[in-house]
Amino acid sequence: MNIDEYRNRIDRIDKQLVTLFCERMDTASDIAAWKKEQKRPVFDPERERQKLLEVASSVPEELREYTASLYSLLFELSRSYQNRLLGTASELTAQIQGAIDETPALFPSDASVACQGVAGAYSQIACDRLFKRPAILYLSSFDAVFSAIESGLCRYGVVPLENSTAGSVNAVYDLMMNHNFRIVRSVRIKVDHCLLVNPGTRREEIREIYSHQQAISQCEKYLQSFPNARVIPCENTAVAAKMVAQAGRRDAAALSSHACGKIYGLSCLESSVQDMDNNFTRFICISKKLEIYPGADRTSLMAVLPHEPGSLYKLLSRFYALGLNLNKLESRPLPNRNFEFMFYFDLETSVYSPQFLQLMGEMPTLCEEFSYLGSYSEVI
Repeated sequence: MNIDEYRNRIDRIDKQLVTLFCERMDTASDIAAWKKEQKRPVFDPERERQKLLEVASSVPEELREYTASLYSLLFELSRSYQNRLLGTASELTAQIQGAIDETPALFPSDASVACQGVAGAYSQIACDRLFKRPAILYLSSFDAVFSAIESGLCRYGVVPLENSTAGSVNAVYDLMMNHNFRIVRSVRIKVDHCLLVNPGTRREEIREIYSHQQAISQCEKYLQSFPNARVIPCENTAVAAKMVAQAGRRDAAALSSHACGKIYGLSCLESSVQDMDNNFTRFICISKKLEIYPGADRTSLMAVLPHEPGSLYKLLSRFYALGLNLNKLESRPLPNRNFEFMFYFDLETSVYSPQFLQLMGEMPTLCEEFSYLGSYSEVI
């Protein structure tokens, strides 16, 4: 046989598979109606477990894993279809709809906003992109920003979440597990690091360079050109600039922004010193209250999944079954729980889509723990 004949055979088999798939989904619809009448849950784990064992034992050994994967996906599709037919309204979907109805049409221009660091920090730059006239409260740590939101000290907080070259800000992800908040908007800021010094300082005089650890990572190759200088991490790039300015030393420098140079009276010895020019940091704007502004097309979730094989696959297959695009997946270890993780997801989906509402109704049943962090749009 030639390749065309093999392909014709595959086409015939696929036609049969499609016909049988439609028949299977029609039957799943009938089962959904029966379960509704009998007040039975859609998910029957014991039935699915028995079915997987049955189909796996009915095929040659070399095909068992493939067959189990195929049927696991079929089960996810069937449950998703049944939930769509039955409706998945829940307390969470009611909260989301209430937030959509109650949130103003326009994002606020004036607001009290908590930021980590001091004047000139990239968090302040992000804040100024989000708000026209923010009243900024500078705090010493990310933890303090989250606490300010929870306590009602500020209406909003702005914190960095990830960088395009240095990766995720793990400290923020860890704090997200322990605080009650919602994401209401995000923004991407181009990061342009400069080597700032006190006026008159020459390059060869520099013996200490201060900056935030993320900035240090983003300028790693550049810093190799200072073999005689110590690189010293501090809590913020703006704090680094402020320290160098206050010390007045000619042997110290800071990796910071142009804005910090102007604020603290420092000279820019060299600009754009980051290793990659395409360097952006994504900041999230958080609030204690759930606010969903018009045009929200990104949703963030956190979930703890059962500590068993296939639990993450089952959740991801549900996203796939609903046609939802996953933009980001991050995992962080759970404190005091060996080899267990909190998973963070960013989904690209309109808050108004029925698939989104269906997922929100199903998520609590798919996870051991689940947090809806908010639906929002991103400022580019």
